[in-house]
Amino acid sequence: MVDSLGHRMKFAVVAPSTNTSVQPEYDDMRPHGVTNHFSRISIPDTKVTDDDSFMVMLQSIRDATFDAVDVSMSMEPGCLIMGMSAETFWDGAEGAERLHKRMLERTGGIPVIMGSTALDAAIKSYGGIRKIGIVTPYMPVGDANVRKFFEDQGFEVVNLVGLQSPSPMMIAHETKQTLKRAAIEVSEGVDAVIQCGTNLAFAEVAAIAEFWLEKPVIAINTATYWHALRSMGISDKVYGYGRLLAEF
Repeated sequence: MVDSLGHRMKFAVVAPSTNTSVQPEYDDMRPHGVTNHFSRISIPDTKVTDDDSFMVMLQSIRDATFDAVDVSMSMEPGCLIMGMSAETFWDGAEGAERLHKRMLERTGGIPVIMGSTALDAAIKSYGGIRKIGIVTPYMPVGDANVRKFFEDQGFEVVNLVGLQSPSPMMIAHETKQTLKRAAIEVSEGVDAVIQCGTNLAFAEVAAIAEFWLEKPVIAINTATYWHALRSMGISDKVYGYGRLLAEF
């Protein structure tokens, strides 16, 4: 159901409470007549130092996600966007499909957009991309699931850099210089650079890197919001965030 401000679309967005990048990046990409309404997945800012502590953090997100979805449904959105990343890659393509089905059951059939499948759609929109380099904020266990998802989709993961950010909140504190260096590091010998981890503020960096590297550089927040817009029939071009929103 639309309203006076969101007369074209009301998006519900669920994101971890530690995430401070998704909301401002989505709002900067928002076309006129589209509104974003955030529901926080309540989690503590646990320290992440290894695979085991990464899994503790991920379980906190899993335990609280459906509650945040239920809250968001009370404003009758036209579509739900999952502003979270790792869980949408877990167990590869089959795991993503299972999660999508569970989310649709929870929303009562209201469309659900996820980061993993949005990135897949974004990559395919460029055409001709087979070899990719990936940047994440994750520990190795998270990186392994990201790699599996893209390999399941038929891509060759040539390079992958996991920044191993020290907590879910601290992901947003990774500097643009750090992200620039990571993008350069994974760009050698690939057709495109892909970034995962929705709390990495990578949208503007990706647009700049795409120009200098002369190849697609796709940020997960850009891809997810793009996929939500296009899936709901909104074709507005948005400039300043790379070719994806400006051309496709």
